[in-house]
Amino acid sequence: MFSKFAIVITLLLLMFFAYRGYSVLILAPIMATLAVLLSGDFLNTIPAYTDVFMGALSGFLLKFFSIFLLGALFERLMADSGAATAIANTVVEKLGASKAILAVILVCAILTYGGVSLFVVAFAIYPIAKDLFRAADIPKRLIPAAIALGSFTFTMTALPGTPAIQNAIPIPYYNTNVFAAPILGIIGGTIMFICGWLWLQSRAKKANAAGGKLWSA
Repeated sequence: MFSKFAIVITLLLLMFFAYRGYSVLILAPIMATLAVLLSGDFLNTIPAYTDVFMGALSGFLLKFFSIFLLGALFERLMADSGAATAIANTVVEKLGASKAILAVILVCAILTYGGVSLFVVAFAIYPIAKDLFRAADIPKRLIPAAIALGSFTFTMTALPGTPAIQNAIPIPYYNTNVFAAPILGIIGGTIMFICGWLWLQSRAKKANAAGGKLWSA
């Protein structure tokens, strides 16, 4: 029982330090060793690291390293070539500032469903979203929510065929493919999109109804 608690603690520490900017390549073996120590199995610390952790790591890299590598190259190409920004500007021009929330969601969805990393999308879209929300007089605090809805939800986990690693990694374990459960995925993705969009719209209307200047000069 305590070993499960140790795993949870080390996973939380891993996420915390990763978001603080520390390299996962350094954190992963440290946290794996810490999990063994916290579980009280001091004598098996070295075997757990060399046999269990390194064995699992090598198997994971063998299966998925090529996906990570090609994804990283594609993301860099989209970012450095300006293609991500060009796609965003095209969608924004078609919808206009009056539909700022919908425009941001769709831009993020198109880019992430096309294989661009959500981190690249977030940094590329934020300046555009900021100008859109200012023009539409929508609170700036809703920008992260709009980006998250378009990037982190239905295109990452629900829509069939998404190239996100969250969709690719389970394939060898469940003997499926990226288009598994397409009807269920489309239904789930549609629910996420519509409910999230309506919620953001309601928050924007509530902020406008409350009055006051939503953007500082």
